[in-house]
Amino acid sequence: MIRKIIKIDESKCNGCGACVSACHEGAIGLVNGKAKLMRDDFCDGLGDCLPTCPTGAITFEEREAADYNEAAVLASKAKHKAHSGGCPGSRLQRITHSIDSKNDVRAESRLSQWPVQIKLVPVNAPYFDSADLLIAADCTAFAYGNFHNDFIKDKITLIGCPKLDGIDYSEKLTAILSLNEIKSVTVVRMSVPCCGGINTAAQKAIEASGKTIPFKTVVITTDGKVLDN
Repeated sequence: MIRKIIKIDESKCNGCGACVSACHEGAIGLVNGKAKLMRDDFCDGLGDCLPTCPTGAITFEEREAADYNEAAVLASKAKHKAHSGGCPGSRLQRITHSIDSKNDVRAESRLSQWPVQIKLVPVNAPYFDSADLLIAADCTAFAYGNFHNDFIKDKITLIGCPKLDGIDYSEKLTAILSLNEIKSVTVVRMSVPCCGGINTAAQKAIEASGKTIPFKTVVITTDGKVLDN
């Protein structure tokens, strides 16, 4: 049948995962760091995902698509809850790495300031002046082995977890960006959907500050790989 359904422009998608969290039917997933409509019959065409997309990658289109299947959606939700316990970011995984202990080199910390928690850092701290800012989800430093050298080095670091903290960081980040001359912002987040909030908060803060600040997002998988943009 011809009906209204969402369309995702992958060229605009930054992989933040906000649409995945907003889609109560589970019609959207992240594939290789990009949002993708997984099943036409799971999309109800109401578009709860549209306003959550920070890059405008999601729109409506009219096309041939399977009818919305509410029964299948409810069955999928029940199965998912039984097997994963809810949020994809809480799914249990055992990760093993091959490490050559003979060539293992002890790394030194590259952290250049304290505190690092977004909730605790003062917005007018002197180290923000002319800083390259790193905003990282808590889990990234544990998942990615060379995090200090590849990301923290030469940056001021802020960390947080949008799921566990349960707050919108955008107001605090807006104050930091507005009150200081920040040279660049890099967000490092996990590939799980619930981690997208930290990316969205940073983008909202840059827009609210009224400044043009170079911005990029790096996505880390749960087995410690960097996803290609």
